[in-house]
Amino acid sequence: VQLQASGGGLAQTGDSLRLSCAASGRPFSLYSIGWFRQAPGKEREFVALITWSGGSTVYADSVKGRFTISRDNARNTVSLQMNSLKPEDTAVYYCAANSLTFAAYSTAPVSYAYWGQGTQVTVSS
Repeated sequence: VQLQASGGGLAQTGDSLRLSCAASGRPFSLYSIGWFRQAPGKEREFVALITWSGGSTVYADSVKGRFTISRDNARNTVSLQMNSLKPEDTAVYYCAANSLTFAAYSTAPVSYAYWGQGTQVTVSS
């Protein structure tokens, strides 16, 4: 499966942005989809995931209550609505696909075999 992330940009503290991840190739509905981010000089970290059916979501504590992940399998897209943005949300955001049914809730990057190219989110104070 090929993934294409988009929707990043420049925002101010408290603003909202909506990221999208468009998929092509293998049936999109087979995968859990995760969002990760990587700030300069830091390791890639988990942000949120949604299981293949969209019935379950998991969020990092740092974004819980501010970010919402959703998916539309008919349109092969996953969205990440980011509200109340903070400067510490500044990073390159990546979407990734996980086909491991036994690890559908994994937050570890190693569980995700397919990655999009990333989209930059910059939040100024």
